[in-house]
Amino acid sequence: MTQDTTRTSHIPIIDDQMVEIPSGEIELKDDRIKQKWTVVLDSFLLSKFPVTQDLYFEVTGESPSTFKGNRQPVETVSWKDAVVFCNLLSRKLKLKPYYILDKDSKYVKSDLNSNGFRLPTEAEWEYACKARTTGVRYGNLDLIAWYKSNSGKVTHDVGMKEPNLWGLYDMLGNVWEWCSDLYDTEVYGSYRIFRGGGWCDEERGCMATNRRRSHPTFKIDDLGFRIARNVKRDL
Repeated sequence: MTQDTTRTSHIPIIDDQMVEIPSGEIELKDDRIKQKWTVVLDSFLLSKFPVTQDLYFEVTGESPSTFKGNRQPVETVSWKDAVVFCNLLSRKLKLKPYYILDKDSKYVKSDLNSNGFRLPTEAEWEYACKARTTGVRYGNLDLIAWYKSNSGKVTHDVGMKEPNLWGLYDMLGNVWEWCSDLYDTEVYGSYRIFRGGGWCDEERGCMATNRRRSHPTFKIDDLGFRIARNVKRDL
C-alpha cells in the first residue's frame, strides 16, 4: 500500500502541538541492577502525540511504517532515524539542530544550547507520562492506550484515547518511544532506551516505569518516537 501524498502541511503548526512541561523531579529505577536515582528537570516542551506518518513523510520523504496511515504513529524507525528527523525538522523551521552528526550519522553529539528538536531524555519521558500521578499508569489502560487486548494487532491514529493530565496522548501503548539516553555503556555499549509499551504488549508491558533498550539501528513495527525541545527564556 502506497503512502497518500495528498496532505496538508503540518510543519508550520508543529509548535501548536508542543506542550510545556513544568519543572520538577522524578525518581527512576532499574530493576535489573536494583538501583534508584532522582533526576531534577527544568521545564521543557514535548509533543502531544508521537510523530505521525504524515509528518515523518513530509520531513524526510520516506514511509518506513509497516501499518500505513497518515495519522498513525510512524514505526519501523531506528534511534538514528529519529535523531536525523529531529535535525531535518529543525532546519526546515530555521532552528539550530540539536544533534551533531558525522556524514554517516554514526557519531552523535548534542548541542545543549540548541533551540531545535530532539528526543526526550528518559527522565523527561517518565515525568511527562506520569504528569504528577503516582502510579505506574495515568489512567485506566483501556481508556488511555492501544495494547494487545484492544489494538487488533495494528497501530491506531494518535489522539484517539484519553490524554494524561498535561494533555499528552498515547504515552502508553500504540508504539514504544525512543529516548535520547544510552542505557549502560559498560554492558550494552551504544544501546539506547525506549519507553511506553506498544500495540502488541500485554498490560504488564504498558507502564510508565518500564525501561527497554536496543541498538540505535534497531527497527520494529511497534517502536516510534515523539519530539522535545528546550524551553528558551528571555533574560
